[in-house]
Amino acid sequence: MGVERRHALASAALGRGPAPRPATAPRSATSVVTGEVLDISPHLLILENPDGVEERLVIAPWATAWYGAAIPPAEIPAGSRVVVRATQAGRVVDRVWAAVTRVTGVILALGRERRDRTIEVDCGPHRGRRVAVIPYGASGRIRVRFPKLEPGYLFDAIGTRVNGVTYARLPATSQPPYRATAVPPPPPGYGGVQSRISGTAGWSDAFDEGETGAAYPMLERADSGCDDAGVSCAALPYLALGSRLHVENTCAGQAATVPIVTCGCMAGRYCDRCVECGTSPRGRVVELSPASFVELGGDLANGCFNARIGLG
Repeated sequence: MGVERRHALASAALGRGPAPRPATAPRSATSVVTGEVLDISPHLLILENPDGVEERLVIAPWATAWYGAAIPPAEIPAGSRVVVRATQAGRVVDRVWAAVTRVTGVILALGRERRDRTIEVDCGPHRGRRVAVIPYGASGRIRVRFPKLEPGYLFDAIGTRVNGVTYARLPATSQPPYRATAVPPPPPGYGGVQSRISGTAGWSDAFDEGETGAAYPMLERADSGCDDAGVSCAALPYLALGSRLHVENTCAGQAATVPIVTCGCMAGRYCDRCVECGTSPRGRVVELSPASFVELGGDLANGCFNARIGLG
């Protein structure tokens, strides 16, 4: 069943108005372009987007790039998959993230390759298991934020995927002190689905390239087909797959309405805070696709922004 049909049925059952058309959703000040780098110079980026169309973008003099660390945009290797934040009708590059990936889940096992460490992570029933390399040079900062690299504890790192190998470069949060099976209960909720709920917005690379959408923890299990759904330490209401969610980046003042396209059962196990501008309440209230996250003013290398959500 499509997203539009799901929202229409939910609106009829709950007495809400018809679903807003995507064109009427609040627009951000920037646009997002994704694809594979064909050629790059200090002034021009040529890439092939997911539809196979070549795009030529001017690189602004102030543009920055991230490829495991901050680098000049011209040093991004050809063939890299990139997420580009662009201005001026999507034709001028402001920020580029190259080969960016994120490993979020429960630690299953650890190993070692010379000085580097390997970590196997269960990313949930929808995303499967992943093995990442923690390079020796990144191990110190990751261990500071993740002191318990032990099976059963949560892990969340941002890194790069190069030649089929995932490298964990930066901790995306501080490790929760509890095991993944011991998520704290949420506080009492007020206002139901019509209220605005504050917390942390994260992102995941488990979406299709260039896709806009969200993963949400508190989905009906029968609707989402996920026995792990319905866990969160935030006071979130149950929603159905296909509902539209209004997401506001309270740091950047940008907002958009995005469809809930998948289950965010793993995000619901993190009772952390975002400190991009002040300190958010505990709990991840939504997990966005990279395109939606960037369009709302997020930095993929930071991993979160302070958010407020409600029904779209």
